Amino acid sequence: MKFYSTGLLFILLSASFSALAQTPSPQATPAPVHVYPRIAGYVGIIHPIITFDSDGTHTNFKEFYTVGMPTGINIWKSSKIGFSFEAVPFVRTENGVSKMSNFLFHPGVLAALGKGYTFVGRAAFETSGRFGFTPILNKVVRRNKHSNFFVAVPLPVRFGNDKPSSVTAAFQFGLGF
Repeated sequence: MKFYSTGLLFILLSASFSALAQTPSPQATPAPVHVYPRIAGYVGIIHPIITFDSDGTHTNFKEFYTVGMPTGINIWKSSKIGFSFEAVPFVRTENGVSKMSNFLFHPGVLAALGKGYTFVGRAAFETSGRFGFTPILNKVVRRNKHSNFFVAVPLPVRFGNDKPSSVTAAFQFGLGF
């Protein structure tokens, strides 16, 4: 009787371990389901290209070079709408001198447009004393298992600090995770 119960225990344990060791086939693995709210982060590089104001047209890369490093958190309420918080330090190089020239606090609303496109409407508050808004069209160009690469076209509109109102066209790329 002792042999019988030991053998039965061995068979049950073997069957249990072999069942646990098996991996499901790719067809049996369900597609990931996002639970909302969902939090995602990102980092990037932004290059202002050209700025238009009443004083004329100003281009980056000509007499000076300005680059920003946006870092942000997106909180998606659903698959269609979310909130984003972004902070962007800007570095400017001019006449051989590089320095942090501005810091941008950039909260906004996310609206998924489908096929990897997202519209982002942001408020803008700069340490330079300027303020305004920034509409952005964002596109995910490569989606990986745990990250994605994106490109974006921001159009910053700025006012204040005794400077003329301006509109800038910029290019941004980055990594979302």
